[in-house]
Amino acid sequence: MLDRLALTTEERAMVESARAQLTGRDIFGLLPIDKSLATAQVVVDEIGLGHDSVLAVLLRPMLEEQLVTLEQVEHDHGPSVARILHGLERIQRLYSKNPVVESENFRNLLLSFAEDMRVILIMIADRVSLMRQIRNVVDDEARRRVSEEAAWLYAPLAHKLGLYQLKSELEDLSMKYLEHDAYYHIREKLNATKQSRDAYIASFIGPIEQKLKAAGLHFHIKGRTKSIHSIWQKMKKQKCPFEGVYDLFAIRIILESDDTQESVDAKAHSREVMQCWQAYSIVTDMYQPNPKRLRDWLSVPKSNGYESLHITVLGPEQKWVEIQIRSERMDEIAERGVAAHWRYKGVKSEGSLDEWLNGIRSMLENSSGMEAMDQFKMELYEDEVFVFTPKGDLYKFPKGATVLDFAYHIHSKIGNQCVGARINNKVVTIRHELQSGDQVEIMTQTNQKPKQEWVNIVKTSRAKSKIRLALRETQQAEGLFAKESLERKFKNRKIEMEEPVLMHLMKRLGFKEASEFYRQIATGHLDLNYVADKYIEEKQRESAITGDNVARSAADFQFDSTLNAPSSTLNQNDVLVIDQNLKGIDFQLSKCCHPIYGDPVFGFVTAGGGIKIHRTDCPNAPELRKRFGYRIVKAKWSGKGASMYSITLRVVGNDDIGIVNNLTSIISKDERLVLRSINIDSHDGLFSGNLVVMLDDTSHMESLMKKLRTVKGVKQVERI
Repeated sequence: MLDRLALTTEERAMVESARAQLTGRDIFGLLPIDKSLATAQVVVDEIGLGHDSVLAVLLRPMLEEQLVTLEQVEHDHGPSVARILHGLERIQRLYSKNPVVESENFRNLLLSFAEDMRVILIMIADRVSLMRQIRNVVDDEARRRVSEEAAWLYAPLAHKLGLYQLKSELEDLSMKYLEHDAYYHIREKLNATKQSRDAYIASFIGPIEQKLKAAGLHFHIKGRTKSIHSIWQKMKKQKCPFEGVYDLFAIRIILESDDTQESVDAKAHSREVMQCWQAYSIVTDMYQPNPKRLRDWLSVPKSNGYESLHITVLGPEQKWVEIQIRSERMDEIAERGVAAHWRYKGVKSEGSLDEWLNGIRSMLENSSGMEAMDQFKMELYEDEVFVFTPKGDLYKFPKGATVLDFAYHIHSKIGNQCVGARINNKVVTIRHELQSGDQVEIMTQTNQKPKQEWVNIVKTSRAKSKIRLALRETQQAEGLFAKESLERKFKNRKIEMEEPVLMHLMKRLGFKEASEFYRQIATGHLDLNYVADKYIEEKQRESAITGDNVARSAADFQFDSTLNAPSSTLNQNDVLVIDQNLKGIDFQLSKCCHPIYGDPVFGFVTAGGGIKIHRTDCPNAPELRKRFGYRIVKAKWSGKGASMYSITLRVVGNDDIGIVNNLTSIISKDERLVLRSINIDSHDGLFSGNLVVMLDDTSHMESLMKKLRTVKGVKQVERI
């Protein structure tokens, strides 16, 4: 073989030197230099690559053993050989990461790593050569592993590149090693039936040839037995034995014409189609067709340009036979890849990858294009990167994706606690951009929490949405903790928390939403003692029910009877009639219970001489009657008038989508109602909130509460 490669004296010496030094056998008992020679044989005879590719194959073992460097190779043999060796070296490093080769992502990464398409072709040749030599190896596990890689990775690549013979051989050899019994069962069946099958094909096509010639058609017919792997796939798909597979072989009728170029005019194309249908008519007149198995890609070609007629007929001995009818031009297009033969076989399209591989295959089949192969570099996947987990799982990300994208792709919890990563044994930050081939190990800390700026660090929408969700959940948890902390602080300082007063305080401090108020407490920007002090000031500002609200000792208190009654001198038996036009009496509706027209009420004479109006069921009423019974006066409402009163309703229910809109829409539809404020908190699927509403009387209030209770998800509505 060395003579056939026409190596220089220097190159021949290098090979002989390598043979002498590289005597260590691999896991299969093969010498590296012998493996290289066998691979070079496939590269030359079955793929047709040139001098540079063969030389790269022969130099590869020396590079792996560090007997030569890429710089030396480039200096001695040129950049083309060095580029191929560099691609082979990168792929070798890729394999060192223990990847899961069954994934589509790994195949794409392999292609993007190759730089030069000849690298992939050499890898295919290397695997074909290896599969031919491992029949009798002792290490079954190693043989199983390389056989699975051949089936999952290299056979599909060979198929895409138009290397159909190598593709079928890889599939058959993989099946031979992985499914030994099934392989030999089918092979024995094929061998046993070969003579009869050949005789059947001859007897089947004989009458057809006579009829086609009699019709004046020029043609040739091909008959081929399907591969063992293909037959096995049919047996599994159809769940039948070998004898149940009726299409063990296929017949192809190729009609000859003068127009063999890929592009023909409409007249020539019409003539081709007519001849195909003429042949179809002749065949179906002789043999009964199965109408369910007719595939007409002449009238409506496939989107990739594939044209042909596929029929299945019942031949002699009641056997079904598959026949394909097409012109020479159609056959050439399908076989050469202009019609993307891999799609015709059912492999899914991958856009630009298919077109690109198709161009490569055309180069392989066109000898004049082989020179262009030397300068052909890959530019695929420039917008994508492929990275590994420590276990060898492979993931695809857009270019510019960061460590944080990778962490959230693995799991939300991993992303939330990510503090960095270890890439190729180097520690990097969460902002580090991923590169193809990186092996990423995420580092986490339990005290790490998502931050708002993380949204700008990540590239993928999946990571962005997970970060936003985590931020909302964190804010809710922090808000609940802050609210509980505030309640404890109030309890320790013996301050009674009133929701309306707290809402007013939030607004006075500049907060539009309660969630932001509690978030500021949770982050420490708002001190609990400061909030408590401001709450007391707010409560005093709203004139609490005990008058001046100044704390004094009981020993210092002296009751002034002159302040006991207003200027109208009310007796205990008198009744204060509450009316807008009431003169001479200073009265106010108390803030603690917000009485409205229709509520049973009483008056309480404050230390300042004014009167506070309370509901009889006011939470403070028992204490007022017990301690200040002498200040209590009877009260009742006068005519309804046009007054509007403020009430607070507490609503509790399930946190369904649109619940707030449903509540507010009921209020907005009633022209006699005014919604002053709404405060809703949600936790664990439940919500609770306060609605502050202005209305005119209790009947209107009862009507509103009744409507609110009808809203889906609302469990409780009560006045506070």
